[in-house]
Amino acid sequence: MELIFEIRDDEAGGFCARALGHSIFTEGNTWEELRANLIEASALHFENFSVVPVTFDRRAV
Repeated sequence: MELIFEIRDDEAGGFCARALGHSIFTEGNTWEELRANLIEASALHFENFSVVPVTFDRRAV
């Protein structure tokens, strides 16, 4: 399964992310923290979730 997240700059600093099509939301102060939080939030949301590499596409929208 591939999850796609919309990532935005947070007004208070850092980043916030939400999954498109799923009820997953998280935030982080750095890209590394956001990546770790995305993996954790996804694992909590899905039963039997297996971690796969998480890559960021930093295209400006």
